[in-house]
Amino acid sequence: MSQAGEGPGGADDAQRADSDSGVEIVAQAGYRPELRRSLRSFSIFAIAFSVISITTGIFLNYGFGLSWFGPAAIWTWPIVAVGNMLIALIVAELGTRIPLAGYAYQWSSRLVNSSYGWFVGFAGLLYMAVGGGAVMLVAAGPLLLSEFGVDSATHPHLNLAVSIVLMLIATVVNIVSVQFSARVNNIAVFTEILGTVLFSVLLIVLWGLQTKHTPYGFSILTTTTRLSHSPGLYSFGLAGMLGIFTLIGFELAADMSEDAVNPRHSVPRGMIYGLAISAVLGFVALLGFTLAIPNLKLVEHSSLPLLTIAKFWLAPWLVKAFVAFVVFSMFAIAVVGAGAQSRLAFSMARDNMLPGSRFLRKVDPHTQTPIVALLVLAVIDIAILVYGYTQPNSFGTLVGATAIIPYLIYFAITVAYAVRRNQIDSFPGAFSLGRWATPVIAVVLVWTMLIIGVLTLSSAFNGADQFLALAAILALLWYGMVLFRRLQRGEAGVETIEELSEHPR
Repeated sequence: MSQAGEGPGGADDAQRADSDSGVEIVAQAGYRPELRRSLRSFSIFAIAFSVISITTGIFLNYGFGLSWFGPAAIWTWPIVAVGNMLIALIVAELGTRIPLAGYAYQWSSRLVNSSYGWFVGFAGLLYMAVGGGAVMLVAAGPLLLSEFGVDSATHPHLNLAVSIVLMLIATVVNIVSVQFSARVNNIAVFTEILGTVLFSVLLIVLWGLQTKHTPYGFSILTTTTRLSHSPGLYSFGLAGMLGIFTLIGFELAADMSEDAVNPRHSVPRGMIYGLAISAVLGFVALLGFTLAIPNLKLVEHSSLPLLTIAKFWLAPWLVKAFVAFVVFSMFAIAVVGAGAQSRLAFSMARDNMLPGSRFLRKVDPHTQTPIVALLVLAVIDIAILVYGYTQPNSFGTLVGATAIIPYLIYFAITVAYAVRRNQIDSFPGAFSLGRWATPVIAVVLVWTMLIIGVLTLSSAFNGADQFLALAAILALLWYGMVLFRRLQRGEAGVETIEELSEHPR
């Protein structure tokens, strides 16, 4: 006779379904499932793709790349794409083995300990907090105002107000429901393609047909000009901000693991596909915009260089449509950032790691979203935005910090992954690096240290360095004055993967 559960619909099938859905690992980790599992594979991919947002990254950093290395700066993009894909492979394995909300905090805490996890988790919260303000203040606000013929440079207070309103709307979208925010991100996949790739291809066609005269040919793709007198290799490294800033954030899909259906499969697949497709489409866009440069000096000195290029080639109504797609794509970043940030805070709060944890871990029974966390973090995010606004160089402070922080997180996660790689195999998963793990780890550690060094040592990002120093002091103060004692008393923190394996729940 067959044992119960061996046939179709038996207990074994039910257990396997729970494991695939992620319910089993949530229970094994000691948590009660509270978030609504409604995000399917495309929605997870959409989160990774829209938070990478080639539209936003290229708009924010194209002029920066031109100023340091000229049009040839676009060739830093494929180099960064390869390096960051190796990071994504490590993140994919962690995401399939430990599919819990609060990605960076959970992985670091489970692999090393909760003290280590606190600092990595804090960096994750900081990354999402500063990133939203950077995009809204430096790019989305100015572009939205340009739709109405308003120059943000002459109306900075209005730009600040518009940026704040956009961030508040993104918070409201997340409060309504995770499905509503998922729809915004699903739409953003298409606005990314329409707003950047399609328009850049159109520019290539117009350039190829010579509908307007330009003094450049294909040679512009290898033209190097520098507005500074820095060494060539140093300038090339800083020009890499095009990809360094853009091809990140894919790991936020893992932060939504407890909202995902079948996260062991959908999360790693969504992150890898999101990064790979973004890398290819982003490079196509860069080729198109660069070939279409009508006047290099004019574009280099423009505050919105891609808009300058578009206005030369396209009818005014097409430019407005182009900008509308771009602004929506940027707004989608704020939506997914707010959602992922609140999940990270929720994950840390349910382990009593944050101030006011008993409030931040509350999930609304009707919307099944962490509303308190969303509202508190919205206030913090806006405060950081205002801080960046008051700095002499908002770009260097906010955009620089947004680029540096994720690589600090990647480095910390990779160190934890290297230390506990063997134990990870005890957890089921749909993706594994296998024997390639060791060389990938070595390359990623060198790669992330190189990027951190290039960005932190540059005077262009002094504001970001100061901001990160202040944030580090806050993290240390909370840990030393309160959290350390909580951890010592067993009132906070989590079990490591070794402890979970020895004492399964």
